[in-house]
Amino acid sequence: MIGTTNEVIQYLFKQDKTKKYEVKEYKKKRSKDANAYFHVLVNELARYFNISDKEMKIKMNLQYGTIAKDSNGNSIGIKIPQGTDITQFYDYAKWFGKCEDNGIKFDKYLFYKQTHTLNTKEMSQLINGVVQECQDVGIETKPRQEIESLLRSWK
Repeated sequence: MIGTTNEVIQYLFKQDKTKKYEVKEYKKKRSKDANAYFHVLVNELARYFNISDKEMKIKMNLQYGTIAKDSNGNSIGIKIPQGTDITQFYDYAKWFGKCEDNGIKFDKYLFYKQTHTLNTKEMSQLINGVVQECQDVGIETKPRQEIESLLRSWK
């Protein structure tokens, strides 16, 4: 159910008292236009740098995306044996250090949210970063006013 505080409370009063419920803030999902525009720009950047679309999408997400968090707001990461290829397990992971535990050396990675899970604010941040990357290398983007209009419509 999505509703105001009062609507949610009224709804919960009518529910089975023996069950547990989770309440979280509703955030509007990004528009399909946002996703399409993101991919157009990423593909243009990939052509410019002569890398695959997937590589560029990962690069942009790790640079401008959102760190994954658990339900308590803690950043999600992992330590794996040093030299292990993290991309065998998860594409959106950024190395942030190393450690040693019981004589075993580990690499530490932070996980970033997959782009299809981003909310409107997170997607806007990602697109703004990708737009800037395109502009920095001379790739044409929508005019600033049109981008701002799109971003306002996503909020």
